[in-house]
Amino acid sequence: MGYLGEISIIVLLCVSMSWIDRAEAVPLPLSTESRWIVDGNGTRVKLACVNWPSHLQPVLAEGLDKLPAQDITGQILGMGFNCVRLTWPLELPMNITLRSLTVTQNFRQLGLEESLNSIEAYNPWVVNLSLMRAFEAMLMVLQHDGLMIVLDNHITTPGWCCNWNDNNGFFGDMYFNASMWIDGLREMATVALRYSNVIGMSLRNELRGPKSNIDDWYKYMQQGAETVHAANPNVLVILSGMNYDSDLSFLHDRPVKVSFSGKLVFEVHWYSFSHGRTAWMDAPLNDVCGRISARVMATAGFLAAGGDFGGYPVFVSEFGVDMRGTDAADNRFLSCFMAAAAEQDWDFAVWGLQGSYYLRQGMKDLDETFGLLDHSWTGFRNSITLKRISSLQRPFRGAGLSQTAVYQVIFHPLTGLCIGHKNRLLGPIRLEFCSLSPRWTYTAQRTLEVMGTQYVLQSSGDFQKPIELMASLPDQASQWVLLSGSKLQLASTALDGSSLCLDVFSNDYVITEKCKCLDSNDPTCDPASQWFRLVDSTMP
Repeated sequence: MGYLGEISIIVLLCVSMSWIDRAEAVPLPLSTESRWIVDGNGTRVKLACVNWPSHLQPVLAEGLDKLPAQDITGQILGMGFNCVRLTWPLELPMNITLRSLTVTQNFRQLGLEESLNSIEAYNPWVVNLSLMRAFEAMLMVLQHDGLMIVLDNHITTPGWCCNWNDNNGFFGDMYFNASMWIDGLREMATVALRYSNVIGMSLRNELRGPKSNIDDWYKYMQQGAETVHAANPNVLVILSGMNYDSDLSFLHDRPVKVSFSGKLVFEVHWYSFSHGRTAWMDAPLNDVCGRISARVMATAGFLAAGGDFGGYPVFVSEFGVDMRGTDAADNRFLSCFMAAAAEQDWDFAVWGLQGSYYLRQGMKDLDETFGLLDHSWTGFRNSITLKRISSLQRPFRGAGLSQTAVYQVIFHPLTGLCIGHKNRLLGPIRLEFCSLSPRWTYTAQRTLEVMGTQYVLQSSGDFQKPIELMASLPDQASQWVLLSGSKLQLASTALDGSSLCLDVFSNDYVITEKCKCLDSNDPTCDPASQWFRLVDSTMP
């Protein structure tokens, strides 16, 4: 059919999709301003992305056997995300035989006739496209709906990722030829010129393996960054770290040197297993959360803090949990992650969108328990967890957001809500959407005041009593301190001199309760209902 004929079919597809609500247009291209990603007007843009894999053996965006592509993008928009991290294998642009296979040919040789039949029913336009044109077709579908796109070179040969000794993890490995990688980045950056909503390119996923070394990281990552920018100066250039993208600490003393500015972003991955999965179950949760959060800040989060290098955006390009809610370690991890992600206001990408895979590690139609969508791709796997994560989608602060002074919101990681007072009336208060939060100020006297008023967060000094928003003289206002190894338990002093922590009662009412787990060495003790984070904000 030829390139122009294939593109014409895709254009007709997009015209037929005009009923879909599109994402609000962002002035492109994007660039960086210190630690923020900003649009063409200099206003903060927060990347709130989902990972949508297209790097496994079928080399096709997952889920096209479950729903029409436009229905899937509609679900992404409906969940409040503005961005997709779309993965791709290096052999897609570089292996002529592979890139020229049609979707039908590739699925048949993989024994995926049943999936192919379903794809033909839901997305007939894609089955006769070559794998490379099918990939571009998905870029066009995403762009039509206004979703921003980050292209992620996930692996070399199509398949599941990643093992330490898979010979696919670092420059010079059997399946990781640096010259081929540079050429592949150039090819995909050039392809991206045709799609303005491709706003970033992640150079390589989860560098790892026995050949890992710092000198080669600088040599090749800087070369890759220059190659991408030369081919496509519009895109953000996203650099991953070492050890499965958990470590960028070497940048403390040796900054990246490239010829361009205003385009570099650094990415990090953070799962319950990123720093030793058993830690979340084998030690007191306050201590574990405090220790691992500090480690993430020391190995990656510091980049946003500025210092001698001025600050860069940190993109948590993968985090996720078992969405069934049955994994205790993941559940404990998520509350800790939510506190850090809100406080740092990171750009992020959830792993993952997909409810299933065509083929993963030899298994057909394999369920993805980390998927936001269920196996049928028609419903949410866990609407409560999705609601929590959605609280991170809106920026708390950033360049060009507001000219008002910085204030605080009191964020509850377990729910993704904030201490609010919708009607600003006196009396008991409850958790609300953070957009409804009063503008709190944490004073030098350790009181929590509503900015510009005499109203304070007031404790009765007794257990299991609601807290209130009251007018109070400074010397009569409750004082609040952050306790425990996590520094997430917000406490005042009870009438008997003990510590009273904020907690959440039924219907999201906020009360004071005996502080949990402060002196306990019991690793099963879970204080997460009492965790609150004071988050700086400039939200209007």
